[in-house]
Amino acid sequence: MNQVTLSDFHLTMQVLDNIDAGVVILDKDHQVWAWNSFMQAYSGITSDRIIGKNLFEVMADLPVAWLKQKIDSTFKLRMRSFSCWEDRPSIFHFRNFSPVTGGASLMYQNMTLTPLKSLNGEFSHICLTITDVSDIAKSKTHLRESNEQLTHLSMTDRLTQLYNRGHWEACLAEEFERCRTANMPSTLVMFDIDHFKKVNDTFGHVAGDGVIRTVASMLRRTKRQSDIAGRYGGEEFGVILPGTSAELGLYFTERLRTRIEAASVAVDVRSINVTISLGICEWAPWMQGYEHWLELSDRALYHSKQNGRNQTTVFSKELGDGRTRHQQKLCS
Repeated sequence: MNQVTLSDFHLTMQVLDNIDAGVVILDKDHQVWAWNSFMQAYSGITSDRIIGKNLFEVMADLPVAWLKQKIDSTFKLRMRSFSCWEDRPSIFHFRNFSPVTGGASLMYQNMTLTPLKSLNGEFSHICLTITDVSDIAKSKTHLRESNEQLTHLSMTDRLTQLYNRGHWEACLAEEFERCRTANMPSTLVMFDIDHFKKVNDTFGHVAGDGVIRTVASMLRRTKRQSDIAGRYGGEEFGVILPGTSAELGLYFTERLRTRIEAASVAVDVRSINVTISLGICEWAPWMQGYEHWLELSDRALYHSKQNGRNQTTVFSKELGDGRTRHQQKLCS
């Protein structure tokens, strides 16, 4: 009878050793009862060095508290449990040798915990099955990164790396609804580069693109993280300033205006200096929609251009026009 039992055990161990997954059997004290070839190959620990010993004493780099809690919970519930690589990429710190998943240093793992019942009917042991899912994880991660990149490209202007018109206008529509719901202040700024056609005609479109990139860079450095900037089209830009009144928005526009005025774009051995004209409009409850808000900001911008350029105009409903203020006035 003992010979039959030994033979059965030998056959069982052959099966376990040929499974393309790690198999570890533990008792309630976390002592190792089985440690198959997969575990030996990836851990570098032979079965004779770990069987009969506490798993956590031999393998110090395990997530001890988390894994003990998973094991205890499986014993308590008397049902199989699972750990996915998306929640915890790896349990055992095994190196990844798969050529398909080049670049990933650690093996991504799924783990199944199965409670085992002894002959007396008591759940006395637990089987940890460790599956290498590095190829699946790599493919899914690559797909997620590709989708994120496509999403980024779909809403980003290629030349400036600001939001493109479509996405920026969608943000403006959302901001308008937020203001209407919460009755919170928000200011819209529209601006464009003065005499930009002359820049293109004189220096060429490559130089013109360089000017647009420089202006976009200045805008990124001047705006707050919460501000939403986009290229509206050609040489025109839009900036949404959430939680900001027109008066505070004026400080932002004047800071941006003077920075751009002082900057220059190198073209061959020459430098190009440009200025911008800006229009400001604070959200108000009487506005009919985000398009109306945009139209009023454009009207303020047009006023700046008609009155000499290189200045900011704040829209005023009472005047049906706007009022201009230069940096000199702000400092006086």
